[in-house]
Amino acid sequence: MSEAQPLFEVLRHSAQPDIVDAIERLVLDAPDRKLNRVNALAFAAEHGFDEEQTINAFLHASRLGLFEISWNVLCPGCGGVLDANTSLKTVQSDTYSCALCAAGYEPTLDEMVEVTFTVSPRVRHIEAHNPHELPPFEYFRQIYWGSGVDLPDEGYEATVDQFILEALELPAGEKAVVSLQLPAEYVIIFEPVTHAALFLDVKGEPSKERQTISLIFDRMHRHSEPITLRPGPLRVLMENHTEVRTLPSICVANDVLHGLLGRRRPFLTAKRLLSNQTFRDIHRTDTIDVDQRLKITSLTFLFTDLRGSTALYERVGDLAAFDLVRTHFGILQEIVGAEAGAIVKTIGDAVMATFPTPDRALVAAMRMREAMVSLNKERGNDDLLLKIGIHEGPCIAVSLNERQDYFGQTVNIASRVQHLANSHEIFATGSVLDNPRASELLTTHGLTPQSHHVSLRGITDEIDIFAIP
Repeated sequence: MSEAQPLFEVLRHSAQPDIVDAIERLVLDAPDRKLNRVNALAFAAEHGFDEEQTINAFLHASRLGLFEISWNVLCPGCGGVLDANTSLKTVQSDTYSCALCAAGYEPTLDEMVEVTFTVSPRVRHIEAHNPHELPPFEYFRQIYWGSGVDLPDEGYEATVDQFILEALELPAGEKAVVSLQLPAEYVIIFEPVTHAALFLDVKGEPSKERQTISLIFDRMHRHSEPITLRPGPLRVLMENHTEVRTLPSICVANDVLHGLLGRRRPFLTAKRLLSNQTFRDIHRTDTIDVDQRLKITSLTFLFTDLRGSTALYERVGDLAAFDLVRTHFGILQEIVGAEAGAIVKTIGDAVMATFPTPDRALVAAMRMREAMVSLNKERGNDDLLLKIGIHEGPCIAVSLNERQDYFGQTVNIASRVQHLANSHEIFATGSVLDNPRASELLTTHGLTPQSHHVSLRGITDEIDIFAIP
């Protein structure tokens, strides 16, 4: 830890000192399991910190080598980690399957990819740095379950004991035999390392004869159709054909198990991180592979442009106009970052930004408009006339021109909506105002949007847009 002390001092220059202090205490004093796959949002909630500032602190800490970032593909059903990646580039775009839920999913960056932070082994070695040495229950807690599953700190093992019938460690290449009494309940044999599962529908008259089933763990067979068995003695033959230890467990799918997995909490999604300005500043080109096409089911786009910028250059001269436009860019970037957004790119005098939710984009737009009015008053003229358009919808995250970008009809509509706006106007689509928090925001400010039914260039159907007064 002594080698890390100077890094924390450096971190205090780029992140809020009180958050850095809390992270340093975490690294110094927390038990090992608290330093594996840290949930930044849960950390912020626990300490009463601002979420965006906390995310930024962990990002800067990772840049300095204090933490390592993990991009984990989650099962939306049980919250288990289906695939852990050190980079978003290795996240596949096709289907992931969860053996425990017996379901397949096409990953999206909204809720299926979490981003967590694990302390670097150079800073402090923890048990999870060697996951195949963790006890079975800790492997489930620290490796299998995602950070959105709110597992209890106290009484975790006692809770698990209420649904686990048998659990064992099976070394690579070894065999094992487990004998037990099957209850008349739905039973699952699950192995978290290979993600293999077998479902036993135990019902009917109890049997005195011993029933036998066989399982081979080889990373190939994830799950099969449920087997119907009768209550009574069962003999389970297991073989580990992998190169690592496996951890088969036999559990009852009872209310305790469902209650444990039903405890959820917010976590940092890949979508939210890609719309974080600090992340984009640190990881400018090393986020998405050029051949990747990663889906996002809902992202909010905000486009701005300066009206009459050509006349501005003509009126005040290139140098003065350039300084003024650069000032306007700086103001917009500060507002976007403060509202959990990120600037994707600038195109001439225009800005393309993303936000995780419509309400954050709407707040940013209103702040931008006010900021331009204030700047114009300071200068005694109306040189900076800002047009703003907002739209929300699905898109694809891509790598384009050596930077992380977005593609799709949602992007096209947002750009077209901005072109319709006049100076000082904010135009938003119905999908933005349908967001409850965005609608509540307008009501709170006493604003009544004016509806317009319009045609957009390149868009087949007419849409409703709303002018925010």
